[in-house]
Amino acid sequence: METIKIQQAFGQAIKSIRMEKGISQEKLAELVDLHRTYISDIERGGRNVSLVNIFRIAEGLEVKVFEIFQKLEKDNTE
Repeated sequence: METIKIQQAFGQAIKSIRMEKGISQEKLAELVDLHRTYISDIERGGRNVSLVNIFRIAEGLEVKVFEIFQKLEKDNTE
């Protein structure tokens, strides 16, 4: 899978989890101390997210990091 597609798939997984939990981009950004536009960029696949920020986002979404990647894999194999 090429880099851009991985970033897009990761972003879709974040967005999906965020929406399932009823959290806005603004609220997630506040919870993880990142800018809302950064969250938006992630969800659109425009950011190559650092490991530190992946853990911060997982914590803000109240999920384990592996759950994000599990969703990414599930959504891209169906």
